[in-house]
Amino acid sequence: MKMTILDDYFDTLRTLECFQKLGGHDVTIWNDHVQDTDALVERLNETEALVLIRERTKIRAPLLERLPKLRLISQRSVYPHIDVEACTRLGIILSSGQHANTPSYATAELAWGLLLAAARQIPQQMESLKRGNWQIGVGTTLRGKTLGIYGYGRIGKAVAGYAKAFGMNVLVWAREASLERVRADGWATAASKAAFFETCDAITLHMRLVDVTRGIVAAADLARMKPSAILINTSRAPLIEPGALVAALRAGRPGYAAVDVYEEEPLRDTAHPLLNMPNVVATPHIGYVTREEYELQFSDIFDQIVAYAAGTPINVVNPEVLARARTR
Repeated sequence: MKMTILDDYFDTLRTLECFQKLGGHDVTIWNDHVQDTDALVERLNETEALVLIRERTKIRAPLLERLPKLRLISQRSVYPHIDVEACTRLGIILSSGQHANTPSYATAELAWGLLLAAARQIPQQMESLKRGNWQIGVGTTLRGKTLGIYGYGRIGKAVAGYAKAFGMNVLVWAREASLERVRADGWATAASKAAFFETCDAITLHMRLVDVTRGIVAAADLARMKPSAILINTSRAPLIEPGALVAALRAGRPGYAAVDVYEEEPLRDTAHPLLNMPNVVATPHIGYVTREEYELQFSDIFDQIVAYAAGTPINVVNPEVLARARTR
């Protein structure tokens, strides 16, 4: 098949062991990011199978309708960036494994790294030293503090374990079904959402972005946080009400933030407030970007392509396409 891989920024995929699974296919890899529909049509007009790296490129109906040869989109995890209805209407299979038993430890580790960086002002202290200065302030010890985990999925559970190792208290807020698992695992749960934001010394977000979680962290929630508190977001920026985090940081509640995700990505606006506030640690959506995580994720993604080529598609999100093909 003619295959295209988008947004492989550092040309990493061809260096992975699992890339060998694509032997025999005609593979084109793009290392830059393009969202313009006309440009994407030009790049993808001969493509039969499209590989996506998470949610970097939006795949909507105006694009799909101009790609008559496309038959498969292969990716991993959630797919809010893909118009599934248009895929189904056009006979395009979407394969996306949900990796039920494999949390992104890379993302959990980055969340912890960002918490440490914010608590100890590591980037700011480094910059001061590089400029010929010495210490610029006094950081915060995490031991004995309360870490709030908003959302108790696979990543949130891993982060809770890190907190225990560092001697932190763990407090969780999530939907009721998740809170039952939290209690079963021995962690404390907040009495209410308001109490959660008021109590915690640091809060880290670990939820999927779906309709019910979009804007789930409101300006009023942030306003309840302590002036010394830290907000960490390695999940998705739209979990927070648009503009609320910048406004809250300017108002002093919370006092600090550590973020890996943004409302528009890739973020190239060097004037963006989050990149210019002294109380923010910012990284460019690298939560899952490790070689080990890539091997894990793309082994699954390439398996989906191999299965499709063999006539037995797996992890199909829109099985209606398969049913329609069988009735022809």
